[in-house]
Amino acid sequence: MSFKQKMKQFSDDETSRIIEMAWEDRTPFEAIERLFGVTEPQVIEIMRRNIKRKTFNNWRARVTGRKTKHLKLRSPDVSRGYCSSQYKAVRKR
Repeated sequence: MSFKQKMKQFSDDETSRIIEMAWEDRTPFEAIERLFGVTEPQVIEIMRRNIKRKTFNNWRARVTGRKTKHLKLRSPDVSRGYCSSQYKAVRKR
């Protein structure tokens, strides 16, 4: 199956989730590949086709060379895909 055919199989929700995971600094490309079966170059293509050009350029500049986006470059100290303060507990009033 070609990549273009695979892209057509993704629902809007799946495409949105791929973009969200790619945007997150601590989510490695390998995790996206494991969940959705798309490689890093394919994720880049999905991003290119689905977000504004300026936003894509900013994302590429930020992600290029980022150690947390690749498991092989990642420090063993990074053991989760989100910051400990990312999901804050909701306070009851």
